[in-house]
Amino acid sequence: METLIEKGKTRVAGWFWLCPVRHILIAVSALFLAAYFGLRHNAGLMAAICGGFVRPYHRFMARLTGHLSFSAGELIIVIAVLAALDYTVIFIIGLVKRPEKRKRTYRFCMTCLAAFGLIYSGFCLFWGVYYYTSDFEAQSGIRAQPLSVSQLETVTRYFTDLANDYGNQVQRDENGLFAESIGVYFDHSTTLYHAAEEQLPCLTGDPVRAKPFFFSLVMSYIDFTGFYFPFTGEANINIDAPECLIPATIAHEQAHQRGVAQEDEANFCAVLASLTDADPVYCYSASLLAYIHLSNALYSADYDAWAENYQRLTPEVRADLDANNSYWQRFKTPVRSVSNTVYTGFLQSYGQTLGLKTYGKCVDLLVTYYYDLAAAAADESVSK
Repeated sequence: METLIEKGKTRVAGWFWLCPVRHILIAVSALFLAAYFGLRHNAGLMAAICGGFVRPYHRFMARLTGHLSFSAGELIIVIAVLAALDYTVIFIIGLVKRPEKRKRTYRFCMTCLAAFGLIYSGFCLFWGVYYYTSDFEAQSGIRAQPLSVSQLETVTRYFTDLANDYGNQVQRDENGLFAESIGVYFDHSTTLYHAAEEQLPCLTGDPVRAKPFFFSLVMSYIDFTGFYFPFTGEANINIDAPECLIPATIAHEQAHQRGVAQEDEANFCAVLASLTDADPVYCYSASLLAYIHLSNALYSADYDAWAENYQRLTPEVRADLDANNSYWQRFKTPVRSVSNTVYTGFLQSYGQTLGLKTYGKCVDLLVTYYYDLAAAAADESVSK
């Protein structure tokens, strides 16, 4: 019996020493993830980690990478993908031409597992902790309230009119489509949140420029308009997408850059920051973003009210919305479906139980925050 145990220990030790560093990295990642998932509901601890380490790290990295004209995050991703492809090709060639196939396969699997463990652990530390600290509602005091269909219609009409008004103030091409210079609104992203920060200190961040993503077409195929890369503190933007919504996407990703984790809250912050900033290009884009979310909700709640609001849109605004819909229709592929499934699972792993459908809260926040303004605008319109 002792001989069998000793042989077993020897065999385990033999596998371990095939790739000891990989095994150690896997063990460290497993321990970290176990601690994270076991302690993530301890709000005080998560807040301490976020405020004492994660947030300062993000601000430092945002300032550091802000000096670069390109996205450091994109460079890291490209290098990682090329390295992974290269390693996989080398493994396959070695598997065919060289002996010890079991050992080579084992090392390859351990490498993949170690890489996944480290990357996922990094996301949990540098991004996941935000989901378990005070959210934007708690920090800002702006809390979504139950809304009626009448309130939803009032605010939808308000943003319909805003989109019309600001839509007349932006540059358009010969086809009547949004045609502002992309460089201008990327440059303006450094000061976009200044006015909002004075109103809501919880949105304070560093004046850094959002980054256009070179491989933006790839982002379109996986249904991303932009993403925040927590390892480098950068807001990365898909510039292949229709330009009319790119300013709103910049504002959305910069909300993430300021610690607003939830997608629906980041959408609300994008609208609030853009309208508070008062730049016509950002105001138009944000009004379109708000209109899309509000009108989708109104479509389900009251089709006739939705149709009436849609008819109020100017031909130019409708053209921009149609161009946006047509663009994304091109990317309804299996790749997009897989990407959405993976990303939904990613969000759900952080307790976002509705996955990609968490955007409903954006509507509640918009109606709660803008209803008084919308109601006053409606009364003024009636009095005229």
